Amino acid sequence: MDPAERAESAGPAGTTGPGEPTEHTGPTDLVDPTDPDIDLSVPAQRRELTHGQGLVLAAVALGGGIGASARYAASLLWPGVAGGFPWTTLVVNAVGCAAIGVLMVLVAEARTARAHPLLRPFLGTGVLGGFTTFSTYAVDIERLVSAGRARTGLVYLALTLLTALAAVCCAAWTTRRLLARRAS
Repeated sequence: MDPAERAESAGPAGTTGPGEPTEHTGPTDLVDPTDPDIDLSVPAQRRELTHGQGLVLAAVALGGGIGASARYAASLLWPGVAGGFPWTTLVVNAVGCAAIGVLMVLVAEARTARAHPLLRPFLGTGVLGGFTTFSTYAVDIERLVSAGRARTGLVYLALTLLTALAAVCCAAWTTRRLLARRAS
């Protein structure tokens, strides 16, 4: 239940219904954390939400600039042929999704060391969000279809989705295996 619904359904003296106490646990229960792995019962993690989001925004912006620059560099190193299959975008998205799979395991699942709170916004949302380019993927599909190459556009559409999902899954699985082997 979101905070607005909770406020609307709350009855007199902090009840949600006839004699039912509210789920209020403190001032932080009204905050929707931007980081789902924050445990609001831990004061140090709860404090992370009370600081301004300016540093997070700066980390995302800096990372996004780095990721977008790397994607642009890839397009310069491996330029596509006009009207041809967009291999560069496919490879960039596959590599970026694989990196997301590794990051997901290392930061969100491997609890061996607490990661810096700006690591995920910088690397995940910023660098990898700027590097992967699903907007260009959509434009590439539109261009292929407009050029009368609808079949190629559909193949590209399916191939990119399957490749991206496979890259995330394989990279996450491999990272988990390597961490497990290292731990034993």
